[in-house]
Amino acid sequence: MKMCELIVSHGLDREVLSMSTDEYRKTSLFATGSFDLDFPIPDLIGKTEILTEEHREKLCSHLPARAEGYSWSLIFSTSQHGFALNSLYRKMARLESPVLIVIEDTEHNVFGALTSCSLHVSDHFYGTGESLLYKFNPSFKVFHWTGENMYFIKGNMESLSIGAGDGRFGLWLDGDLNQGRSQHCSTYGNEPLAPQEDFVIKTLECWAFV
Repeated sequence: MKMCELIVSHGLDREVLSMSTDEYRKTSLFATGSFDLDFPIPDLIGKTEILTEEHREKLCSHLPARAEGYSWSLIFSTSQHGFALNSLYRKMARLESPVLIVIEDTEHNVFGALTSCSLHVSDHFYGTGESLLYKFNPSFKVFHWTGENMYFIKGNMESLSIGAGDGRFGLWLDGDLNQGRSQHCSTYGNEPLAPQEDFVIKTLECWAFV
């Protein structure tokens, strides 16, 4: 088992603690979040066709600390802006915020992703370990970064991928925002987000924290 050293300061003294790589990874991840569960559910700027108050309450406890306390602002919606990935990219130009992607498929399953930054076209994967995947059906589950790879986000005009490994994608959307796919991937160690690996998008919304 690989070991890491964590240096803890006590005034002028420094203590070196040994822990496994997995323990160190979990400590690092948890340190980025907040355990204050008493903050109010943020206001929405824009109308949602998917999110309920229960959805928002559950998602709030998994937001990165830098997103807490901000209203959720609707940046993109297929109902308002059409089913086109290039329109989604345009709406996020110059946006500096994590992005919450919320999808409802034609079977009424709700799931999505939180990305550490806005979505854009890139030849390479980008993003950080703040990114995650989540699902609400049949029960709420969140899938954080495992540390196995850094395949967080990659997009072009033909598709958008969030999480990958061994030819599989945690969440994949086509350029028309019509068809999608969700598979187990090593980035997040996730279950498929929808009951069927392939799904059809009914509505997709993207929210920023501004």
